[in-house]
Amino acid sequence: MPYSFSQMSDLNHLNLAHNRLNNQLGDMFAKLTKLKELDVSFNSMSGNLPQSLKSLKSIKKLHLQNNQFSGSINVLASLPLEDLNVENNKFTGWIPEELKEIDSLQTGGNSWSTGQAPPPPPGTPPIKHHEKKGGSSVISGVVIAGIAFGVLAVIIVVVALSKRRRSSLPSSHFIDEERHSQHRSFTPLASQELCKDSGDDVSKEYKGFKSLDSTFDSTTIDIKTLQKTPSIGVRSSVSDCVQSYNDNEFANRLNSKRSTSVRCIPFSLSELQTGTANFASGRLLGEGSIGCVYRAKYADGKVLAVKKFNSSLVNGSRPEEFSQIVSSICKLHHPNIAELVGYCSEQEHILIYDYYRNGSLHDFLHLSDDFSKPLTWNTRVRIALGTARAVEYLHEICSPTIIHKNIKSSNILLDTDLNPRLSDYGLASFHQRTSQNLGAGYNAPECAKPLAYTLKSDVYSFGVVMLELLTGRKPFDSSKPKQDQCLVRWATPQLHDINAVEKMVDPALRGLYPPKSLFRFADIIALCVQAEPEFRPPVSEVVQSLVRLVQRSSMKMREDLGGFGRLDDYDD
Repeated sequence: MPYSFSQMSDLNHLNLAHNRLNNQLGDMFAKLTKLKELDVSFNSMSGNLPQSLKSLKSIKKLHLQNNQFSGSINVLASLPLEDLNVENNKFTGWIPEELKEIDSLQTGGNSWSTGQAPPPPPGTPPIKHHEKKGGSSVISGVVIAGIAFGVLAVIIVVVALSKRRRSSLPSSHFIDEERHSQHRSFTPLASQELCKDSGDDVSKEYKGFKSLDSTFDSTTIDIKTLQKTPSIGVRSSVSDCVQSYNDNEFANRLNSKRSTSVRCIPFSLSELQTGTANFASGRLLGEGSIGCVYRAKYADGKVLAVKKFNSSLVNGSRPEEFSQIVSSICKLHHPNIAELVGYCSEQEHILIYDYYRNGSLHDFLHLSDDFSKPLTWNTRVRIALGTARAVEYLHEICSPTIIHKNIKSSNILLDTDLNPRLSDYGLASFHQRTSQNLGAGYNAPECAKPLAYTLKSDVYSFGVVMLELLTGRKPFDSSKPKQDQCLVRWATPQLHDINAVEKMVDPALRGLYPPKSLFRFADIIALCVQAEPEFRPPVSEVVQSLVRLVQRSSMKMREDLGGFGRLDDYDD
């Protein structure tokens, strides 16, 4: 579900049933206090229900059936529901007594606990019971007043004693936290935080996004059966951001931090020197125009990617500039970007990211040997679509708009499922100080100088990446004849010629691709790499074109399989 839903404060009805939505139900309901009906049934959503569902003060109908939700449904206990369906999920625990009063309640197909439910934890506020329609008996105000007056003295005594006891004993939360910290083998610094507003309400996490309220005149959204064809979407759960090393304690702790705040963890220089063997050449992952990236590995199994800025760039910057950059980058969250984990400003300027063991798209396309499994056609299309969505997020969702200025295959990392994660974003001010902006072959014609870079220049660079996916060739290859060294110059005249396009295809695909999908992919490339920037489409149109390509390929695949077609031509 897109983050933009979280900003639609006047939304009344939201129906996303019978689609192919997966991952968790995002924690995005804090502002949707007017929402009366929510239906996400018959999808493949999983995980626990988000706590922000408590904010749905107007909700009457909630349908969650036929998904894979897990955990308890206690978060729904205080809602004014009249119609609740949670059938056929993986919910556990007890059904709250408050929900049993709902007129229309369906709970079958879950793993509910038997026996009497345990009492709520001490200090839990009582849940307000909503009066049911149909004339249910209600305790009169007079009786309530009498009871309240009768127990008032007892309550005063109990509260006084409990306060006295609390003042003399530390809370169990801090006891557990202190005990847990004794077993940590690695503890990043916690002395300084750049994002000062991250302790506020979680809904402030979205303040960097443009509100889309003005885009929709209706207060009802119904996207039922929108995605009848298999989606190529990339998983967006927070855990995916650390899946490269999520089997250790550090990753779990980092995962919990991300789900509730936009903070980045400060690291000490000594910790990073330890993890990278003092930035040894053997730990070098890559070198770019603004610095080097190293692999940091620690005894407890965690692995990080550490980007160390060139000192020449740091010396020419204002002291507060790096802090401002980190503060901005750490607020960016999208399933197709490599999110920032932490930073170090101690003597050096360093950014820390997740480490992806599959490396970059450049490595897969240009450094693979004969024993490596090549990227299939469907995987290449999925990488193009995911990367386009990441650029769309930077261009059209973030406010202010972010021009990447360094889109290339070496900055597209691949997670364990070969989903793309765009890196090196938000660093345009440093790229402008370098004599070389992009690698050879990626620069748009208008970008003789970095300052001339625009949104349409990003689109051109993305088009070059798509050409790499299509042909398997580097953007600039000095080993080729002079007239064929520049990939765009060599490919552009052939992109509208069906026979020529088939001859351009990466030999590693061994002819296993749907021809129509190939030609449509080439058409999109031709639009992106046009010499005149005003003729290039905005990235949102590129995303739409790739989605249509995927949908048509999926329909064709089902038709062919129904007629005993070859699965090899389409399967990932």
